[in-house]
Amino acid sequence: MAEGTKGGSGRLTTHVLDTAAGRPAAGLAVALFALEADGRRTLVGRATTNADGRLDAPLLGPGTIRAGRFELVFEVAAYFRARGLALPEPPFLETVPIRFGIADADAHYHVPLLVSPYGYTTYRGS
Repeated sequence: MAEGTKGGSGRLTTHVLDTAAGRPAAGLAVALFALEADGRRTLVGRATTNADGRLDAPLLGPGTIRAGRFELVFEVAAYFRARGLALPEPPFLETVPIRFGIADADAHYHVPLLVSPYGYTTYRGS
């Protein structure tokens, strides 16, 4: 966020469901990047999902959320390998990047991921 720019009162959250196992994806690493107008990606933060497949805190919250373009990157191959799943090399899905926009910094943006080693779905949740 630009220095001196006050963030909104909204928040950005996510959760991940392992659809191959039918359970929350615990221990999955997630990174959030801000996409700058000049094409640069700026790391905003990293987190790991808890036992419920959620993060313990919002990725962006009141005071830090702002309008703009962002990218969430989910480290799915590392997650599946850590669970003992044999994946081909290279895996079909190494990471899942989701690019999205925040237009209203006072709103709640929830970006869930439903993932298996060979496919994923996302949407704007509530």
